[in-house]
Amino acid sequence: MARFRFGRAKRADDSELHSWVELAQRGDDEARENVLRSYRPFILRVASTTAKRYIHPQDDDEFSVALLAMNEAIDRFEPGRNASFLHFAETVIRRRLIDYFRAQQNARRAQPWSDFDVQDDEDNVVNYAEVESAVSAHALEMERLNRVHEIAEYSEALAEYGLSFQELTDVAPKHADARASAMEVARTIVGDASLLRYVRERKSLPLKELTDRASVSRKTLERQRKYILAVVVLLSGDYEYLQTYIS
Repeated sequence: MARFRFGRAKRADDSELHSWVELAQRGDDEARENVLRSYRPFILRVASTTAKRYIHPQDDDEFSVALLAMNEAIDRFEPGRNASFLHFAETVIRRRLIDYFRAQQNARRAQPWSDFDVQDDEDNVVNYAEVESAVSAHALEMERLNRVHEIAEYSEALAEYGLSFQELTDVAPKHADARASAMEVARTIVGDASLLRYVRERKSLPLKELTDRASVSRKTLERQRKYILAVVVLLSGDYEYLQTYIS
């Protein structure tokens, strides 16, 4: 069974690929499956580039959309009209993903996207304005969902310490210098494996060790205990978006 190169194929590789596509168009299921399987990395790259994030084949619907688009490209490819199958397939995949992104949006557009249509060198219709808008909106929605997911995970982690996400504003020090001092204590804990292990195992602060190492009193540490613990949980966890708030 033929094996194909990924990335930019040479003319000989294009010729071999085109022969497999032609067999697939004639009803050869094995040839079709071979193209879809061999060019899976290509499909994944185009999907990830279009979505502007890594697309996981098992978890993201975008990969299924891209795979179906690749199959569509096999059926629609015309060797005499489209010089390169991979270029044509990339166009089809991008268009189908953009259609998918648009379906996720509820905003109405004042000006038809068709006003921005242009044709590339192979007569494929490309709409860069629509691409940018659809991809940006999809990226924002994914970021929002990721933030919601992080908040839920962070809330569960805080519950192990008897804390809640909602009470953080109440336990946060009112003055900026006090907050900065508390954050510095939290960073000291996160940066020391033994201190962090103490916090995780006992769900409390190592007051004696911190009093010796930090420039704050034991009384202050006790008063800021909940806030410091919350920051430790945040800084020591996988909370990419939430951590930006205290960076």
